[in-house]
Amino acid sequence: MYEIVQHRRWYYIFSSLVILPGLLAMIYAIITIGSPVRLSIDFTGGTLWELRFDQAIPPGEITTTLNDLGLSDVNVNTIGDDRTFVIRTTPISPEQKQEILAALTDKFGTPEERQFRAVGPTVGREVTRTAFIAVVMASLVILGFITWAFRQVTYPFRFGAAAIIAMLHDVLVTVGVFSIMGIFAGWEVDALFLTALLTVIGFSVQDTIVVFDRIRENSRRRRGEDFETIANRSLLETMQRSIATQINAMFVMIALLIFGGPTIREFFATLLIGLLSGTYSSIFIATPLLVSWQKGEGIFGIFGRGRTRQPAAA
Repeated sequence: MYEIVQHRRWYYIFSSLVILPGLLAMIYAIITIGSPVRLSIDFTGGTLWELRFDQAIPPGEITTTLNDLGLSDVNVNTIGDDRTFVIRTTPISPEQKQEILAALTDKFGTPEERQFRAVGPTVGREVTRTAFIAVVMASLVILGFITWAFRQVTYPFRFGAAAIIAMLHDVLVTVGVFSIMGIFAGWEVDALFLTALLTVIGFSVQDTIVVFDRIRENSRRRRGEDFETIANRSLLETMQRSIATQINAMFVMIALLIFGGPTIREFFATLLIGLLSGTYSSIFIATPLLVSWQKGEGIFGIFGRGRTRQPAAA
């Protein structure tokens, strides 16, 4: 039988090497811009400008034109058709407005201005705080549910805690990569990023529970085997299903990332990063972490040293 769990320390080292640059990037971003990731006008507020042109225009071309004029925080979306656009950007002066309008007129024709006003952040501190509380509460519910569902195995709380730790691993990887891209490529966190992050959390927990459920089944069937062998066997039995399911989703994400519009490209990039991390963590982090905890290795010894050769079932 091929050994996966037995090489768990290498997975911990690899994950640490992946997460560390993201943590350093977040620290650098906090020092330089005041937040761990670069925030878009969805969080900071700015100017809302609605224009209608006589011809259909790709939103990316308008974004490029505004970037060429020195506006870096720009969000361009269509309304109804490809001729009406809502432009959200940082506060601009009347002089900047006339300069932008002249550039757009020269390139795309004279637009009809439907509205121009200063707006507040669509995703404010209250919404962000509520989302954070919701994630914490959901984590506690997941922890409680898994502990109850796996109550017939030895130390059911550890199953729930390992799933939550794997979920946090995926969050750190996703946010860390976004922070790095914010520094080097100007990626900004908007409302879609929160949606993508919550989706990643759901995928992460779901994939981990599939493996843990097989561990529970094998614990009843193979009472004479030690927990490490049972966990490794369960991983091998579920790995093909987990990888195949995630690869199908990844193909869709890659296609949308390549052929989708620039306004949603970062959203699908976030989903793809999260899916990759979630697939990895469910196989190489959650279950190995559970085995380390059961065997009382390293930091997990503070929770009580587990018996090295005990079956998982009571």
